[in-house]
Amino acid sequence: MTNVRRQPVLLGSLIDDAFKIKPLPAPSGKWPYRLKLKQILPEIDEQPATMSFHVVGDTGSMKERTFQHKVAREMTKQLLAKNNSCTPVFMLHMGDVVYNYGEASEYPAQFFRPYEQYPAPIFALAGNHDADINPESSEGYDSLEAFTQVFCAKTSDKIAFSGGSNRFSMIQPNVYWTLVTPLANIICLYGNATKYGFITEQQEAWFIQELLSAHTERPKKAIIVCIHQAPYSADTNHGSSLNMIIFLERAFHAAGVKPDLVLSGHVHNYQRFSKRYADGSVIPYVVSGAGGYADLHRIAEPGNPLVVDNLPIMRQVQLENYCDTHHGFLKITLSKQEVGILISCEYFTFRQDAHGDEATLFERFYVPVSYPEYQVSIH
Repeated sequence: MTNVRRQPVLLGSLIDDAFKIKPLPAPSGKWPYRLKLKQILPEIDEQPATMSFHVVGDTGSMKERTFQHKVAREMTKQLLAKNNSCTPVFMLHMGDVVYNYGEASEYPAQFFRPYEQYPAPIFALAGNHDADINPESSEGYDSLEAFTQVFCAKTSDKIAFSGGSNRFSMIQPNVYWTLVTPLANIICLYGNATKYGFITEQQEAWFIQELLSAHTERPKKAIIVCIHQAPYSADTNHGSSLNMIIFLERAFHAAGVKPDLVLSGHVHNYQRFSKRYADGSVIPYVVSGAGGYADLHRIAEPGNPLVVDNLPIMRQVQLENYCDTHHGFLKITLSKQEVGILISCEYFTFRQDAHGDEATLFERFYVPVSYPEYQVSIH
């Protein structure tokens, strides 16, 4: 981290792409759209002392695909390592699985082949590129048509356009849904096809109810909220999303509940922000969007005239650390404590030297559930 920037930014010139908002596909499951991890992994301990999973975003790429294969290979190695103290049991993708228009024809090269050897279930949020429709396509298709066949099927089965992959379809009940695990309720939102995200009234009402429901299981379970479009960012390509900031804060206020951790992708780098609330709580907002797309997004230099960083809505948010020059992924571990859960987050990235194909630990931070502060160990 060489740039001394400490604030998220907003681009000085914002695009209006509301015309890209697409209707949502019909749910494949029943309201309130919850999927128990036990349904996918029947052998999992329902009262484990620890549980780990991978988080990665923006893995697809239309051109150079070396990076996504490198990231996939290193995550796979972590699962297969015999000396791993807590092996990840699944991957949660932050969206933009396939560029640029979520087409079924791109899934073999951009998803199935890179992750063919990954020996664990893969869940996914839909990103804006997954939701978009190619205006030049000779074959008509609906928004998220391929995504829902891969991740939101009614039953787990072979996928016709997988290119012969052995990976079966996932059975997420909707494009917004909650993954119910033994140590955390992971609420996964859908931000539609726009650059800065769009949430329907129905999804917001559902989200508020899911926050309230998840809160009843605290402190035995953490609450993790995931959205593709990053609420806070300090990069020069996207910047922060006022849409997502306003939506999240409105929902947190309506529910009287805040999560323990907010995860996103969309921006092609790694960033960790701390947001301090009036009640003294501090929540980490983490961007993990350097999962394979060839071009990474750089952090704005202080004084950059193309960005704004002094808006009142962002004054309680601080950029704690970032990596904008290397691809990487997160490993999150949930551990039972005497009271509550400890969330340990490790970000792995790649060195630019002869050993650059091996992932190394960039930083580790901790989120004690039900405590106002979290702790950091930077490597």
